[in-house]
Amino acid sequence: MTQSLVPVPSGVFQILETPITSDLPLDSPLKLSLVLPTYNEADNIQSIVEILSNILDQSIPGEYELIVVDDNSPDETWKLALELTPQYPQLRVMRRTEEKGLSTAVIRGWQVARGKILAVIDADLQHPPEVLTQLLEEIEKGADLALASRHVEGGGVSEWSIIRRFLSRGAQMLGLLILPEVISRLSDPMSGYFMVRRSAIIGRSLSPVGYKILIEVAARGRIRWIGEAGYVFRERQAGESKVTWKQYIEYIQHLLRLRLSISARFIQFCLVGLSGVVVDMGFLYLLSDPNTLGLPLTRSKIIAAELAIINNFLWNDFWTFGDIARRQPGKRQRLKRLIKFNVICLAGLILNVLLLNVFFNVFNLNRYIANFLAIGLVTLWNFWFNLKLSWRVTEVNEK
Repeated sequence: MTQSLVPVPSGVFQILETPITSDLPLDSPLKLSLVLPTYNEADNIQSIVEILSNILDQSIPGEYELIVVDDNSPDETWKLALELTPQYPQLRVMRRTEEKGLSTAVIRGWQVARGKILAVIDADLQHPPEVLTQLLEEIEKGADLALASRHVEGGGVSEWSIIRRFLSRGAQMLGLLILPEVISRLSDPMSGYFMVRRSAIIGRSLSPVGYKILIEVAARGRIRWIGEAGYVFRERQAGESKVTWKQYIEYIQHLLRLRLSISARFIQFCLVGLSGVVVDMGFLYLLSDPNTLGLPLTRSKIIAAELAIINNFLWNDFWTFGDIARRQPGKRQRLKRLIKFNVICLAGLILNVLLLNVFFNVFNLNRYIANFLAIGLVTLWNFWFNLKLSWRVTEVNEK
């Protein structure tokens, strides 16, 4: 007999200890709940359900469930999946008509899941299902989060173009700049194939943007140990790819939202940076403008930037990282921190000067607009390295 559709949860995106809605009686918890978010996957749904069922029937028979969460696909993926339930009783199907989006689909699936381990895999067969057993092994060893990675031993991509490889790596580097304490823990933060212990995210409010849920889980969950297993990303055999420029924009929005929500220091750092912009711009005008001293642009920029660096250090040392700085009082300790800050910002200064000259001499932008753009691009660079190598080192030494 064909099962009915799983009711779609509503309200906040939060995982509770037990399912908040269920189409089935809640008896003993299952070991694994694997969510397959779908949209127009009619060509793949039967194959992926069959392959996953065969693998999990061998490794954890009777201890798992598959949950297809479909965003009301025009090709009626949800209907085809529902027709498979007599053959695969462990399969459950949810059809969403009001909400859309891969990340929210995953969370809605987890909200009705009965497993102690929550997982997600693409339904397009680009994620090799056999890696599931390796991820389970990582969880059984004690990992709170286990992800399939393209950037560890045994991982890779099959036929990606140079542009797509560049965008993927570029997105990871951008993540390191914006959210270093999270992204640095993940070899493949763009992965959409992973498992997490239910206990690690119970009660945590999740608010993902776009299609990458892993970063949200790693940032907001109680994740102590992360396990990884290599996999080779396969080319799609049926259906159309859903990777668009919009998804990269949403990824950046998600990183920024997480940054602002979990770090007051970054907001303070940016406000201090704004004061540095005023100092930098003011001295650049005094030194380089033809109506003032008229010095060469590069020389003027170096002097203005160094004065801005000293301004930023004083404010960061007093305010942004003041709680750490106060543990090491004295002029000598402050001088050490200033030297560290200057050394770390040197690379940013070099990059700033190069960008300024490119914008001014190549793209013929106004010198002040060019300078403002250059400053903006190196702000995240400076925050990341100072967080990791300047005041953080001071804090560790103090302990």
